[in-house]
Amino acid sequence: MNKVLSLLLVLSFIFVSCQSEKKAEKEKIVIGTKEKETKPFELGEQLFKGKGNCYSCHRINKKSIGPSVTTIMKVYKEQDGDIISFLKQKSEPIVDPENYAVMKTNFARLKKMSDEELASLELYMKEVSVAQ
Repeated sequence: MNKVLSLLLVLSFIFVSCQSEKKAEKEKIVIGTKEKETKPFELGEQLFKGKGNCYSCHRINKKSIGPSVTTIMKVYKEQDGDIISFLKQKSEPIVDPENYAVMKTNFARLKKMSDEELASLELYMKEVSVAQ
Protein backbone atom coordinates (compact mmCIF):
# COMPACT_ATOMS: atom_id res chain seq x y z
CA MET A 1 0.00 0.00 0.00
CA ASN A 2 2.84 2.39 0.88
CA LYS A 3 4.51 1.63 -2.45
CA VAL A 4 1.30 2.38 -4.34
CA LEU A 5 0.81 5.61 -2.41
CA SER A 6 4.43 6.60 -3.01
CA LEU A 7 4.10 5.78 -6.69
CA LEU A 8 0.92 7.88 -6.96
CA LEU A 9 2.62 10.76 -5.17
CA VAL A 10 5.62 10.63 -7.54
CA LEU A 11 3.38 10.42 -10.61
CA SER A 12 1.29 13.36 -9.35
CA PHE A 13 4.44 15.40 -8.81
CA ILE A 14 5.69 14.59 -12.32
CA PHE A 15 2.30 15.44 -13.84
CA VAL A 16 2.12 18.77 -11.99
CA SER A 17 5.71 19.61 -12.95
CA CYS A 18 5.05 18.91 -16.61
CA GLN A 19 1.89 21.00 -16.56
CA SER A 20 3.77 23.89 -14.92
CA GLU A 21 6.43 23.77 -17.62
CA LYS A 22 3.81 23.73 -20.38
CA LYS A 23 1.97 26.62 -18.73
CA ALA A 24 5.21 28.62 -18.42
CA GLU A 25 5.98 28.03 -22.11
CA LYS A 26 2.45 29.06 -23.08
CA GLU A 27 2.71 32.23 -20.95
CA LYS A 28 6.01 33.12 -22.63
CA ILE A 29 4.36 32.91 -26.02
CA VAL A 30 1.41 35.05 -24.92
CA ILE A 31 3.66 37.58 -23.21
CA GLY A 32 5.86 37.70 -26.30
CA THR A 33 2.92 38.75 -28.44
CA LYS A 34 1.63 41.25 -25.88
CA GLU A 35 4.98 43.00 -25.64
CA LYS A 36 5.06 43.98 -29.30
CA GLU A 37 7.64 46.72 -29.46
CA THR A 38 6.52 50.00 -30.99
CA LYS A 39 9.11 51.44 -33.34
CA PRO A 40 10.11 55.08 -32.75
CA PHE A 41 8.57 56.27 -36.03
CA GLU A 42 5.27 54.55 -35.23
CA LEU A 43 5.30 55.95 -31.71
CA GLY A 44 5.98 59.43 -33.08
CA GLU A 45 3.07 59.11 -35.49
CA GLN A 46 0.77 57.93 -32.70
CA LEU A 47 1.80 60.89 -30.54
CA PHE A 48 1.47 63.39 -33.39
CA LYS A 49 -2.02 62.22 -34.30
CA GLY A 50 -3.21 61.21 -30.83
CA LYS A 51 -1.87 62.00 -27.38
CA GLY A 52 0.11 65.03 -28.51
CA ASN A 53 -2.79 66.45 -30.51
CA CYS A 54 -0.26 68.04 -32.90
CA TYR A 55 -2.41 67.26 -35.93
CA SER A 56 -5.14 69.58 -34.71
CA CYS A 57 -2.92 72.54 -35.70
CA HIS A 58 -0.14 71.16 -37.93
CA ARG A 59 -0.45 69.44 -41.30
CA ILE A 60 2.46 67.69 -42.96
CA ASN A 61 2.94 69.94 -46.00
CA LYS A 62 0.53 72.86 -45.67
CA LYS A 63 -0.08 75.64 -43.18
CA SER A 64 -3.12 75.25 -40.98
CA ILE A 65 -3.52 76.95 -37.61
CA GLY A 66 0.21 76.44 -37.18
CA PRO A 67 3.05 76.04 -39.66
CA SER A 68 3.40 72.80 -41.62
CA VAL A 69 5.66 70.04 -40.32
CA THR A 70 7.75 70.45 -43.47
CA THR A 71 8.27 74.16 -42.72
CA ILE A 72 9.02 73.52 -39.04
CA MET A 73 11.64 70.89 -39.76
CA LYS A 74 13.19 72.94 -42.58
CA VAL A 75 13.64 75.98 -40.30
CA TYR A 76 14.99 73.89 -37.42
CA LYS A 77 17.49 72.24 -39.77
CA GLU A 78 18.57 75.55 -41.37
CA GLN A 79 19.02 77.25 -38.00
CA ASP A 80 20.47 74.17 -36.28
CA GLY A 81 17.61 74.41 -33.78
CA ASP A 82 16.62 71.91 -31.13
CA ILE A 83 12.94 71.14 -31.46
CA ILE A 84 12.91 68.95 -28.34
CA SER A 85 14.28 71.85 -26.34
CA PHE A 86 11.45 74.00 -27.68
CA LEU A 87 8.84 71.35 -26.88
CA LYS A 88 10.21 71.19 -23.33
CA GLN A 89 9.90 75.00 -23.19
CA LYS A 90 13.64 75.38 -22.75
CA SER A 91 14.16 77.47 -25.89
CA GLU A 92 12.27 80.17 -27.74
CA PRO A 93 10.17 79.48 -30.82
CA ILE A 94 12.00 80.03 -34.10
CA VAL A 95 9.12 79.18 -36.47
CA ASP A 96 6.10 81.47 -36.52
CA PRO A 97 6.76 83.04 -33.08
CA GLU A 98 3.67 85.26 -33.38
CA ASN A 99 1.50 82.14 -33.00
CA TYR A 100 3.42 80.96 -29.94
CA ALA A 101 0.56 81.93 -27.62
CA VAL A 102 -1.72 79.46 -29.41
CA MET A 103 0.91 76.73 -29.10
CA LYS A 104 1.36 77.38 -25.36
CA THR A 105 -1.99 75.75 -24.62
CA ASN A 106 -0.59 72.42 -25.80
CA PHE A 107 2.50 72.42 -23.61
CA ALA A 108 0.57 70.75 -20.79
CA ARG A 109 0.34 67.65 -23.00
CA LEU A 110 3.98 67.86 -23.98
CA LYS A 111 5.13 68.05 -20.35
CA LYS A 112 3.62 64.61 -19.79
CA MET A 113 5.73 63.08 -22.56
CA SER A 114 8.93 61.22 -21.79
CA ASP A 115 12.24 62.01 -23.48
CA GLU A 116 11.75 58.85 -25.57
CA GLU A 117 8.33 60.03 -26.70
CA LEU A 118 9.64 63.48 -27.63
CA ALA A 119 12.52 61.92 -29.57
CA SER A 120 10.04 59.69 -31.40
CA LEU A 121 7.88 62.70 -32.20
CA GLU A 122 10.91 64.55 -33.58
CA LEU A 123 11.91 61.50 -35.65
CA TYR A 124 8.42 61.20 -37.10
CA MET A 125 8.35 64.89 -38.02
CA LYS A 126 11.80 64.68 -39.66
CA GLU A 127 10.94 61.62 -41.69
CA VAL A 128 7.53 62.79 -42.94
CA SER A 129 8.94 66.17 -43.89
CA VAL A 130 11.73 64.56 -45.94
CA ALA A 131 9.20 62.32 -47.73
CA GLN A 132 7.32 65.39 -48.99
